[in-house]
Amino acid sequence: MKVSIIITTYNRPEFLERVIHGYFHQTILPQEIVIADDGSTEETAVMVKKMQKKATVQVFHICHEDQGFRAAQIRNKAVSHSQGEYLILCDDDTIPSPTLVEDHLKYSEEGFFIQGHRVLLGPKVSKYFCFRDISLLNLLKLSIKGQVSNVSNAIRLPIPFIRVSQKLGGIRSCNMSFFKKDFIAVNGFNEDFEGWGKEDSELVVRFYKYGLKRKDVKFRACCYHLYHQPFSRENLEKNIALLDYAQKNGGYFCKNGLVKYLL
Repeated sequence: MKVSIIITTYNRPEFLERVIHGYFHQTILPQEIVIADDGSTEETAVMVKKMQKKATVQVFHICHEDQGFRAAQIRNKAVSHSQGEYLILCDDDTIPSPTLVEDHLKYSEEGFFIQGHRVLLGPKVSKYFCFRDISLLNLLKLSIKGQVSNVSNAIRLPIPFIRVSQKLGGIRSCNMSFFKKDFIAVNGFNEDFEGWGKEDSELVVRFYKYGLKRKDVKFRACCYHLYHQPFSRENLEKNIALLDYAQKNGGYFCKNGLVKYLL
């Protein structure tokens, strides 16, 4: 099954480079990496071109003008350019474990999307952490020093814990996967969402209405979240209202979504 990695980014080339490197060193390589660039400066484009020259997989750079936080729109544009049957979403601040692609593929199943989990890295560690630093012993040492939290998510048990639900708690599109056909069926992300927050939860609400269930996979498919200052939340109330509408009134197909890029 062909896999496309969709990485959302905005003006963090030093983070993005480490994330891309993580996908170059997977136990199962994706077919392509599509950078969904929400209006970064030229510095990001220069770095991506450098990575394309040393790439072990195809790397594409899809970008639009900087008109504020429009992650929903740029992700839709990136997906419209993707060729994979299966999509794994992540961000420029989430370094994948070496088995992340393998894990998402192993537990993929018709009728489900997968929600993975994170280890949270502190400010000091985030300045240098890359895929080479991913080992349980190293993470335990950092945890003892108080520089890492949620380290239990990095443990690979012989049998993972999988919970099936239709809940919204803990939804994070920085480590989520699904079949591309399901994403198309619900018309992708709702581009009425601008500014940080809740666009991923609203997508999941429509996934549920479409008939998908959530497969929450623990002790597999882990990523490592690099510390950064939080985004502005000035549009959060509006986005919460859009989420509330989707829960109470809307169907599974949003009006302002992916389909216009597929025509």
